[in-house]
Amino acid sequence: MNSTKTKKMLLLGSGELGKEVIIEAQRLGVETVAVDRYADAPAMQVAHRSHVVDMLDAKALRSVIEQEQPDLIVPEVEAIQTQVLVELEKEDYVVVPTASATKLTMDREGIRRLANEELGLPTAGYEFANSYEELKVAVEKMGTPCVIKPLMSSSGKGQSLCRSNEDIEASWNLALEGGRGKSTRVIVEEFIHFESEITLLTVRSASGTSYCAPIGHVQKDGDYIESWQPHQMTETQITEAQDIAKKITDALGGYGLFGVELFLTKDKVYFSEVSPRPHDTGMVTLVTQNLSEFALHVRAILGFPITEITLHSPGASHVVKAWEESSDYQIVGVSEALTIPNTQVRIFGKPETKVGRRMAVALSTSDDTQTARNLAKEAAEKMKVIYHQE
Repeated sequence: MNSTKTKKMLLLGSGELGKEVIIEAQRLGVETVAVDRYADAPAMQVAHRSHVVDMLDAKALRSVIEQEQPDLIVPEVEAIQTQVLVELEKEDYVVVPTASATKLTMDREGIRRLANEELGLPTAGYEFANSYEELKVAVEKMGTPCVIKPLMSSSGKGQSLCRSNEDIEASWNLALEGGRGKSTRVIVEEFIHFESEITLLTVRSASGTSYCAPIGHVQKDGDYIESWQPHQMTETQITEAQDIAKKITDALGGYGLFGVELFLTKDKVYFSEVSPRPHDTGMVTLVTQNLSEFALHVRAILGFPITEITLHSPGASHVVKAWEESSDYQIVGVSEALTIPNTQVRIFGKPETKVGRRMAVALSTSDDTQTARNLAKEAAEKMKVIYHQE
């Protein structure tokens, strides 16, 4: 492929979300390179080329980027040596949405201080702790229940609900185990008794800022199980949510799609977190919208206009997880799942299973979200991950 005529996109992280990004990029004639820490990752299976690299190794990361000379560096996971991206941006590489946004959103302290202390957005109360002793003091200040998280982690790893002082030690150990890097610093958050938790997919493009219909979701151990769109909200809540999303994404800058996570209480909308990339709960948009979150992300980062985001139908997603570790497995029950009306499945093609790892998703549409949720759940439950003797 002649790279003088074609944009080249290098994806850092090649899971199921990255796979959809690469498919959308190729539809628009982009040359694609997938990078991840393990071979045969989902996005590698559809990319033009791929590299297996420890993305936390600064030297290895810089080396593959210098070798490929991409027009766009697109981070798709959190386990990346982000300081390298900051340096490369100064050397005129384009990092999506920006290197500073990528670095900041991977740091719970940085993004929380930006949101609350600089932008004045409503957030849960928070404290930081560097040691087990400091954690006990922080929990005392915050009160129980509270949520304890490592400063840097992905997919909810290392976070827990601390219900009483007896839980502090277990929460501390879990945070150290699930955190990325060698940091022992954790964040202790006030537990907000929210009515629901939503993702507001927000797109910054050449056409300005636009929003998808809100997505409701259920998480377990920090990882999503199901999502649905649209989530029922009042006009006031939608206005507040969009205002929060606009402020945080404007502060981060750049073009692309952001997953803005928010808590809804009876009378308030709170900012929780933001990802500068497609969000796992947004997989539902593959069946609900005229443009999926992946199509929106690619259009935006290529500088193309986004004139309209239309919700074609209410819909829902429900994940299929593995519960053992194996490199010899198969997913059965796909035929049965596809007998469910208005239902599609996506099998991610991961080379091995791990405990709690997402392996597939069922996607259903209906006239209302509750019916769609029921259909997606029924389809997901028909699919099973089975393991062969190794």
